[in-house]
Amino acid sequence: MKTYGFGIIGCGMISDYHSAAIAELEGGKLVAVSSRNEENGRRVGDRYNVDWYPDYNEMLKRSDLDVVCICTPSGAHRDPAVAAAQAGKHVIVEKPLEITLERCDDIIQACDKSGVRLCAIFNSRFTEGSQLVKKTIESGRFGVITLGDAYIKWFRTQEYYDSGGWRGTWALDGGGALMNQSIHAIDLLQYFMGPVKAVQAFTDTMTHERIEVEDVAVAALRFENGALGVIEGTTTVYPGLLKKLEISGNKGTVTLEDEDIIRWEFDPDLPEDAEIREQFAETRSGGGGAADPRAISHENHRLQMQNFIDAIENGTPHLVDGREGRKAVEIILAIYRSSQEGRMVELPL
Repeated sequence: MKTYGFGIIGCGMISDYHSAAIAELEGGKLVAVSSRNEENGRRVGDRYNVDWYPDYNEMLKRSDLDVVCICTPSGAHRDPAVAAAQAGKHVIVEKPLEITLERCDDIIQACDKSGVRLCAIFNSRFTEGSQLVKKTIESGRFGVITLGDAYIKWFRTQEYYDSGGWRGTWALDGGGALMNQSIHAIDLLQYFMGPVKAVQAFTDTMTHERIEVEDVAVAALRFENGALGVIEGTTTVYPGLLKKLEISGNKGTVTLEDEDIIRWEFDPDLPEDAEIREQFAETRSGGGGAADPRAISHENHRLQMQNFIDAIENGTPHLVDGREGRKAVEIILAIYRSSQEGRMVELPL
């Protein structure tokens, strides 16, 4: 495998996870970073002994740069992503892909036009538990799937929102508890359940000050396969609970708490079911970012990036392309529209 040169645009908190993951890739190496904030840019550049550029367009001229990670605030993903694509670089965009469908489509179309790959970070798909649930759904063991639910009862302090001028704004955060914190679980829910057909929702801002967006949201869903579901997303629940997804049918139920399977019940019960329950009984995830956004590992970023460059190397599809990354954004925007207009909203928008 060739060694793919990586660059990072945007050197805030999430860039630390990208840079740490890149350092552990087979066939990947960080070669440059770009940030308008000199302190952040030099911090990451010096750590890995790579060049820092205040202007990402200058970084994009490098011939040893193959893949660019976009780690800017959510509503500032499109322009650097499009520029990277136009420079002939493969693109990895931190979640969400962008904050409107039009901006998502601009990125997708730019990558298509330039013939480069686009990867949207939804790394919760890459855990062992998530892959096992997906495989079991596809096997039909759940029977008729009737319910698919996601609960993201997290906690963020007022200081968290005050720490960055873009946090809690529609223009750059694109939303609140759903678009920023809950989007990984929402992507995972639709990955398991398939497309959402309609939503009816309520959102509110209840405990945080000086933010424009929601800190609590509840949505009822109807999926295209006929199943129903619920999304609860918030940053108001102390002390912050692990995210939980539950998939249920008339032949089985699975509960996924962060990365761990805490319920695995099927009719009929097979020998491997006991092995799965025993395996996950011995592991327990950490905080999962429930109360502290830094309390997550970079391992799932590494797994997704490895999937991406392996796919480039082998000419095979990767798991989360731009069109996959767009889906959770569309669901969240439908929830916002339902809450704002007080009606059921059908998808696609």
